Amino acid sequence: MIRTLNVVLVCASIASLIGVYALKYAGEDVASEKTVLQRTIERQKGDLSLLKADWAFLNQPANVAPIVARHMAELNLQTLSQNQFGSFGDLPVRLKRPDANALDSLFESLNSGVDPIQQIISEAN
Repeated sequence: MIRTLNVVLVCASIASLIGVYALKYAGEDVASEKTVLQRTIERQKGDLSLLKADWAFLNQPANVAPIVARHMAELNLQTLSQNQFGSFGDLPVRLKRPDANALDSLFESLNSGVDPIQQIISEAN
């Protein structure tokens, strides 16, 4: 009986030893994949910042102006004039702040299950 128990315990300890080593190597694999991904992300961030710098340089008016001048006739481009823009008088008037009591009554009606929009539609019909 004791000999059988010893054999079972030795087999169990060997199986657990194999499991621990497998877990260790799996953890190392995940850590190495994480490191590779972090390096890839950092490289892509560097590439993105370089592309943003190039884009900012190429969009400067000094770089765009000769291209516009070359293609002005083909694209039928015209210079802007002041009357193409609106004035402050064309802007809509800003509404007054809503009444707090009106908002409270709206929330109370919504909490009670009454839909104010449906109520207005049914009154109109």
